[in-house]
Amino acid sequence: MKFSVSAVLVRGFLIGLLMFGAVSSFAGMILLSVANGGGIPLAYLDGTPFSSYVVPGLVLGVIGGGTQLLAAVGLLRRNSWALIAAVVAGFGMMIWIFVEIAVIRQYSDLQPVYFALGALELILVYALLGLAPRMVRGLTPARERVSR
Repeated sequence: MKFSVSAVLVRGFLIGLLMFGAVSSFAGMILLSVANGGGIPLAYLDGTPFSSYVVPGLVLGVIGGGTQLLAAVGLLRRNSWALIAAVVAGFGMMIWIFVEIAVIRQYSDLQPVYFALGALELILVYALLGLAPRMVRGLTPARERVSR
């Protein structure tokens, strides 16, 4: 599928967001799993099934960061499944933040930032699919614009 110049820029921005999400998820995994929470009190885990931050850290890095990285690599390689992977990664980021708030019942200024990151990834995918044409002009695939 051939895209217009603006679609190429949006695709590049989406790849950048996904790579940022992957790197920060991997950093979070290290902070939680290796650095034993990095100073986050273990009391935050009271009432959860976890006695340490190792398992949540691994979930964050492997599943959260893994889906972000997989989607970015898929987009770079122009795989047919890449946009689906980006949707999974975006929703995964949003679900992680929602569950984190619900489970540990603590608020951080980073939570809305990462929730917005996941939402922005979804918006960019929708724009690339032509589902948000009024929001972002010129993102309809080129062959569809020509045939109209």
